[in-house]
Amino acid sequence: MSCALSYEGSTGAVNGRQSGRPTLEEVAAKAGVGRGTVSRVINGSPRVSERTRTAVARAVAELGYVPNQAARALAGSRTDAIALVIPEAETRLFAEPYFLDLIRGVSAELAEADKQLLLTLVRSEQERQRFEQYLAAQRVDGVLLASVHGDDPLPDRVRELGLPVVMNGRRSEAEPVPYVDSDNIGAGRAAVAHLVARGRSRIATVTGPLDMYVARARLGGYRAGLTEAGLAPDEALVSAGDFTEEGGRQAMRELLDRSPDLDAVFAASDVMAAGARSALREAGRRVPEDVALVGVDDSPVARLTDPPLTSVRQPIEEMGRTMARMLLQDIADAPEEPRRHVLPTELIVRESS
Repeated sequence: MSCALSYEGSTGAVNGRQSGRPTLEEVAAKAGVGRGTVSRVINGSPRVSERTRTAVARAVAELGYVPNQAARALAGSRTDAIALVIPEAETRLFAEPYFLDLIRGVSAELAEADKQLLLTLVRSEQERQRFEQYLAAQRVDGVLLASVHGDDPLPDRVRELGLPVVMNGRRSEAEPVPYVDSDNIGAGRAAVAHLVARGRSRIATVTGPLDMYVARARLGGYRAGLTEAGLAPDEALVSAGDFTEEGGRQAMRELLDRSPDLDAVFAASDVMAAGARSALREAGRRVPEDVALVGVDDSPVARLTDPPLTSVRQPIEEMGRTMARMLLQDIADAPEEPRRHVLPTELIVRESS
């Protein structure tokens, strides 16, 4: 297996229409079947009756649904390439252990299936549009998406192009696209329960960007943990970060300004916890004597922090493997309903709390 890295999104001419193209859902509605059934017909699955196959073929022809995509799939022609799309700058991609672990898991699973991995960074609207053109030109068999924000239209556009897609995480509780996630609400609850058990009562949190479901879920878990412990939520103890070390540092400074009596912090990532640790040190606060600190990911950052960081472990590499397996299964035989998989998390206690 080889891995190609594209910083520019994608290039290449587009085959077919650029706008107003019929979707898989429209074909399904016209044929009177489910979306998954249409995918199976297009992919040549034997698990479809001849009557259904004829109805779908008629709907495809009448609507003019991406005939080149259908012809390619029905002919059994595959690119054997899978795109992993991360809408982040390369500086964050290579600085955060999370992405490296995710890529390792995806790459390992695709290597076993003898598939090529195309790693693509989409950082602007122009790059997103270019990547959509790349997909429409039938360059890959499926798409994996990571670090998707709530308003990102790319998952829906990939599905409209008739390609299988699996997300790492989700945009909302009602996500319609298949995804693999970890128990982010449970992560927040476990962190707070641990801090309460250690005698902490003024527990603050540094959240991720709140346009991302993962950040909102961890914040929700934090609030649920406070309620379960009989502690009143205090918005002065909540500060938004951006999953970067500098974001964690700035958020921690704001928390200390607003609530100097805080005695614990739950940071929504290890990288932000490292930034928070730096701000606490600047302010003369000792960890854990004055302020206990908990992060999320159980990344190498947690083990290298001074003192070593208590962290909620999520199985990042396994999430990557599971995403790749799901996508390969969907390429082979599209399911009727989008699949969802949530992996458990585990609190790893170290000296910071």
